[in-house]
Amino acid sequence: MLQFRLKGQTTQHRHMKNFSKLSKTLIILAFASAVTACSGNSDESSNQQQDQSGVIPSVEAVQARYGSLPLVERFSGNVRSENQVSLYPEISGVVQEVYVQNGDFVEQGDPIVKLNTGILEKQLQQAEANLKISNAQLKQAKAQFNEIQSEYNRVKQLEAKDLTSQAEVDQIEGQLLSAEADVELAEAQRDQSASIVEQRREELSKAIIKAPISGTVGQRNAEIGMQANTSTQLFLIGDLTRLKVEIVLTEDMLSQINVGQTARVIVENRDGEQTALEAEISRISPFLNEVTRSTQAEIDVNNESGLLRPGMFVPVDILFGESEQATLIPISALFTNTQTGESGVYLASSLGSEIEPVSDSSANGSNRPAAMSAPTPVEFVPIDVIAQGRMELGVAGIESGQWVVTMGQDLLAEGREQARVRSMSWERIYQLQNLQREDLLEQIMQERDRSANNMNL
Repeated sequence: MLQFRLKGQTTQHRHMKNFSKLSKTLIILAFASAVTACSGNSDESSNQQQDQSGVIPSVEAVQARYGSLPLVERFSGNVRSENQVSLYPEISGVVQEVYVQNGDFVEQGDPIVKLNTGILEKQLQQAEANLKISNAQLKQAKAQFNEIQSEYNRVKQLEAKDLTSQAEVDQIEGQLLSAEADVELAEAQRDQSASIVEQRREELSKAIIKAPISGTVGQRNAEIGMQANTSTQLFLIGDLTRLKVEIVLTEDMLSQINVGQTARVIVENRDGEQTALEAEISRISPFLNEVTRSTQAEIDVNNESGLLRPGMFVPVDILFGESEQATLIPISALFTNTQTGESGVYLASSLGSEIEPVSDSSANGSNRPAAMSAPTPVEFVPIDVIAQGRMELGVAGIESGQWVVTMGQDLLAEGREQARVRSMSWERIYQLQNLQREDLLEQIMQERDRSANNMNL
């Protein structure tokens, strides 16, 4: 309990800062909604009342509910291929052929790039010629050795019969040793020449650069005619079906984030629709950077759907547990009075369960949103944040079923005690909290256009 409470209090300040800009933008949308509602329904306009503070503001609210919420921490992840290899030439040369294009799939051993082999072929020919010379010299040395060996044997036979002098014996023995050394030298030269031939052949084979792994090629940097050396990256090859997402964990996160916890990698398409790829934390490096006091965690992701690409920067939600049971409210309901510094929520205390929240279809479709309520009392209630998720808070101080204002709190902060309330669903609130400022402004413009069209009709 203490851990959640302390974390919630810290998070409360963070959310007050993070959602300050969002709340101001939501107020704009609240004004637009109020204008739309008034222009689209003359009866509502006639019911508009004033209190001592001026025009009664229009706000949006949602019912608080009871339950536990998943504890979520959002990270920024860097997508990499699980087996990703940069392709460099092992020798220098001019690019002669390029066999693949970006996006092609290659098998291990397939040719990718060919360097010009003219010089290498001439070097191989020269090495092979030197090998032939070395072989000939070895044969010559062996023939000389055999000849002296025969003469040595003859002299030794004469020596046994005392038919030769000791000087002649010593001379022939010296010649035999010299001939034997010539053979060893010729053999060494032959081996050296053979080694050079093998080296030239290997260099020639390296002129054809092959795929070291099976995968998809990309980041092409190989063009015919360019000079490439051992530091020139020609292609990047990786297996795109198995990717890993790398996230950075700070020292204090290691007490909550563990291997095996659920991770959701958020991918957004061109239409703005988000898809969550669910995986698990695969590994966490035990070594922290001595300067940043952070380490790296990796999440293995099955990418057979092809939604991810190496090099992407994606949001990653890590679910590291659940809070205790508590009253739940959207994060956007939390409000800090800039004059008093007090944090809490505004309650529409007279509304009950008979009020139906607006559905997503009516909020987003062509139908008009639900009508505003009659002026109803609102009051500010301090709350205590117990636990925090990414989209909602667990709080103490209010009851489940009470209506909390999620949009338009600034309009009430000047001491107004009444408001006209439009009831909203939790799904709608989630959608608004996910919207960026540009999305909100676009929605305001759409509301204005629909209002203008209704007036023309």
